[in-house]
Amino acid sequence: MGMITRVRGRLRSLHTLPKLDPQERDEKIAETVCLLSVLFLLPYCSRGHSPLILSLGGWCLASYSFLVLPVLISANYKYPMRWLRQLGNKIVDLFMKYYGPVCYILYKIYEPLDKCEKVFMKMSNISNLITQLIFFMMCDRVLLCDFGGTNCPQKKITGLYSLMFYNVIAYCTSYIKELVEKEDWSVTVRMTQHSNIKHVAMSATKIVLEWTKAVTFIITVTFMLLVFGLEQGLEHYQPTALYTFVTWTYYMCTEKVFVELFLPLLLSLKLKSLEALEPLYAPVLLRYYTIGLAVIIVTLLSFHGQLRFTALSFHLTVFLRTKDLVMNYLKKLKAEQALLGQFRYATDEEIRDCDDVCAVCLSAMERARVTPCQHMFHAVCLRQCLNNSSMCPICKRQYTFVH
Repeated sequence: MGMITRVRGRLRSLHTLPKLDPQERDEKIAETVCLLSVLFLLPYCSRGHSPLILSLGGWCLASYSFLVLPVLISANYKYPMRWLRQLGNKIVDLFMKYYGPVCYILYKIYEPLDKCEKVFMKMSNISNLITQLIFFMMCDRVLLCDFGGTNCPQKKITGLYSLMFYNVIAYCTSYIKELVEKEDWSVTVRMTQHSNIKHVAMSATKIVLEWTKAVTFIITVTFMLLVFGLEQGLEHYQPTALYTFVTWTYYMCTEKVFVELFLPLLLSLKLKSLEALEPLYAPVLLRYYTIGLAVIIVTLLSFHGQLRFTALSFHLTVFLRTKDLVMNYLKKLKAEQALLGQFRYATDEEIRDCDDVCAVCLSAMERARVTPCQHMFHAVCLRQCLNNSSMCPICKRQYTFVH
């Protein structure tokens, strides 16, 4: 009986212990995540000429990277270490304090190159094609060659053939997409956009153009099937399954036709955590994937001793795409997230008390944002209201935030 009484006393004492502060709890979780990240990244840093998982084979490397790296990135993004961020800010401040003039001189030297890079990125079609070609050449040397770049006769031809095949598939996809989205199937041509008068004399020209497109599409598909059917006749075209998977996913994430199809796919998932920011998240997610894939391939390429090509590949496939991501896409997403971040999430009790209905769209709410005047809206509805005014749509009060 005495032992039972002591056990009951211990259990009661557990309920009287003070709960951890949410910030302290998140900090402890962040430290655990950091230690686990170091542990899972150790196979990449083994001794010798190549990492441990690289010596086990390409499939082992791909499987380990695709399983581990996304988990580590998402975990560290959700639970960042505050002291590490503060340390980084202090290091940057000290660096700018003592080396600020040097950085200014280096920036002035880099400024002409920066202008050239911006012009190159504005020519989206050319820059995209060159980046794809460089990435495919990297995959030729990393995924198809032996270590050191020897015994690889197909490295100069596989990337070019693969890029040609993928362009054919992209053309077929764009043509099918155009046929599906086509609304006017009549053979006559309207005089103006808002007029019902049709020009009969142009009908023959339109018929010829449509049939030309159809014949081109049929010839392209036939050529693609013949090439794939005669693959054994192409002496040096021998892509592996891993090579095809890596290059095809990279091509899909960078080609305009497939990038446009990714947004409807993301919208169909209806992820609540995105809070109707799918148009901003879609290009960011695609670029995160392509940059991460390029970082892995460039890292492996550096072990093959091709330093010049590695530097060129890093600049085009990693540096420029990261620069494009930060300047054009991530900045907009961070601005929208910061705007919504001023409004806290509503609890389940608050949503139930509000009858689960948004006051703007009159639809049910599962997640909501709360304004300083204690009104709740969907995140997308709140964003639409903020685009028009900085006042609450219900009580017409100006939003004031206490920091």
